[in-house]
Amino acid sequence: MDDPDCDPRALAATYRRFDVVNRLVSAWGHVYRTRVRPELRALGRPARVLDLGCGGGDVVVRLAGLAARDGLEVEWVGADPDPRALEAARERERSGVRFVAQGSDDLLAAGERFDLVISNHVLHHLDADGLRRFADDSLALSRGRVLHADIARGRLAYALYAAGIAPLAAGTFLRVDGLRSIRRSYRAPELAAALGSPWQVETPAPFRVLAAARGRADADD
Repeated sequence: MDDPDCDPRALAATYRRFDVVNRLVSAWGHVYRTRVRPELRALGRPARVLDLGCGGGDVVVRLAGLAARDGLEVEWVGADPDPRALEAARERERSGVRFVAQGSDDLLAAGERFDLVISNHVLHHLDADGLRRFADDSLALSRGRVLHADIARGRLAYALYAAGIAPLAAGTFLRVDGLRSIRRSYRAPELAAALGSPWQVETPAPFRVLAAARGRADADD
């Protein structure tokens, strides 16, 4: 999927099926209940939330639905500089959720700030310098918490995904890209070492890592 010349039909099908895959493996339901919902409720006012590197937009749309069910007033923004991702994401646009073709540097330059910044499956795509820039930018964009969720590398995760993805993989990059992503991902101690202070890295579910920190947008402002 990182290949700009990959088959556009297979890519579009992959983005559509990420909704199912992420519901099965990403643990965002748990993270929403334990981290996102308490953060939004504590504000006592309407909130702005950014999904940075949103891909096809399924995670931010799912979280928007959960928040609406809980009576929370939130503006949700999904940002991704890849026009192929934005094309898929905008098919999911709904009231209260919008998508923008921007990276973190664009958002900072525009003066955007948010009450919560999240990402899903972005970290393992970045080299060491890119990881540090992405992490620093996300802190600068958030007045509240920052939550970056990703896969935890491991042989069992690899084997289970290879077997379990088969029913969904036809006509997509889900198998090849997913297995490559697992190989490139961090174990929790590795991610903690790569990010350093002020990040805390947890394992919210099997085969998952979650990097969390408080943003510094208010301090920077």
